[in-house]
Amino acid sequence: MSHTVRNHGMRLMGETVGTDRTGNRAIQVFDPFTRRVIGSVPKATLAEVRQVFAAAQAYKPKLTRFERANILNKTAALVRERTAQVAALISSESGLCLKDATYEAGRVADVLVFGANECLKDDGQIFSCDLTPHGKKRRVYTQRDPLLGVITAITPFNHPMNQVAHKVVPSIATNNRMVLKPSEKVPLSALLFADLLYEAGLPPEMLSIVTGDPREIADELITNEHVNLVTFTGGVGIGKYIASKAGYRRMVLELGGNDPIIVMEDADLDEASTLAVQGSYKNSGQRCTAVKRMLVHQSVAARFTDLVVDKTRAWAFGDPSDPATEMGTVIDEEAARLFESRVNEAVSQGARLLAGNQRDGALYSPTVIDHVRPEMTVAMEETFGPVSPIITFGSIEEAIALCNGTAYGLSSSVCTNRLDYITRFVAELQVGSVNVREVPGYRLELTPFGGIKDSGLGYKEGVQEAMKSFTNTKTYSLPWA
Repeated sequence: MSHTVRNHGMRLMGETVGTDRTGNRAIQVFDPFTRRVIGSVPKATLAEVRQVFAAAQAYKPKLTRFERANILNKTAALVRERTAQVAALISSESGLCLKDATYEAGRVADVLVFGANECLKDDGQIFSCDLTPHGKKRRVYTQRDPLLGVITAITPFNHPMNQVAHKVVPSIATNNRMVLKPSEKVPLSALLFADLLYEAGLPPEMLSIVTGDPREIADELITNEHVNLVTFTGGVGIGKYIASKAGYRRMVLELGGNDPIIVMEDADLDEASTLAVQGSYKNSGQRCTAVKRMLVHQSVAARFTDLVVDKTRAWAFGDPSDPATEMGTVIDEEAARLFESRVNEAVSQGARLLAGNQRDGALYSPTVIDHVRPEMTVAMEETFGPVSPIITFGSIEEAIALCNGTAYGLSSSVCTNRLDYITRFVAELQVGSVNVREVPGYRLELTPFGGIKDSGLGYKEGVQEAMKSFTNTKTYSLPWA
């Protein structure tokens, strides 16, 4: 499969610098499974990035609420009509299996529909002023205005189109202008998404996509004089670098996670083990909300572990283009080598390998290890792939301490039927989300999402919350009898 880049005034980047048919410097995009080049895109210069920001700042969007909603609804319809095309592209450049890529296409359509619906809601409030003895006969009103400047959005590789949609849709819904840099490893899905929006009627000036060598352009994306807000999803190190460079700008940082599934002694073990493997291996384990640690009560650990191993061995992995495959590759061979080395390190420190840890290039098998101690790297750091470390505990107090014992605080899963346990977990887990009898990552595209500690600054994403952060609240008051 090959892909052609159409010129919409956008600059895009793939993985490796090369030369395109016109002799211009270009960057090649590779299929992680076949290791073949599937397309190439231009590489932006610093001067071009500055021109994009200047052009975005000069444009003043004037779309009505109806027009914005109409564009987003039309794009959702296009995504659904072309699901096969969208899924094939996501799969080919990311290595995700077709099942996961098809599911992602559906989520993208959901983001668009939710954004369209939010466009049509009045976002203002009304406050009567005669509420106190010294109050006046007035009313205060609020409205949300677009930002004065441009939004910079930077997205990761793990959901090549849905991560883009979660930045772009709230920007369009609030009549903003956005300059987006997708991951250099998966730029083609972002390009296709932009094409669909333009086809649905979006003025191109409201969305520009730039890619290039981060060493050349990353600082400009953060510090350009026209940037009013930086929204970033990705690793902790880059997120903290952005925070150090952004200065007096609004930031929304959605960073990493080390999410546990906590299995209590009363849990339905068949259900819990199914959630555990789904949470670990869907999207090749490359989700900030994937199950990264399995915390299991010692009284049920043996049975739970047997179930996880059986279900892991039955998880079909391999060629992402095979409709029967349940897990494709990880993003590249370097990532697969990292997972392999962390598992090998844990085994050398006393962990027991029960399944997996097989690697062929970027293809890495679903992997289970037990006898894991919390301080092992595979459990303490975010292992962004299909690795399932099992850690046992003896009490709810120990389970809570284990969950809270890393630098991360994104999400969690709790498997229990006891209300007293549930209320304690909700109250005491230092995370942004607690899902009972569901995977850590469960959410609607509409609902608030985000973490604390090294998982983010506490500002939420999700369509509603992103629209709030992408606007300024203005108040005005009028006499009122």
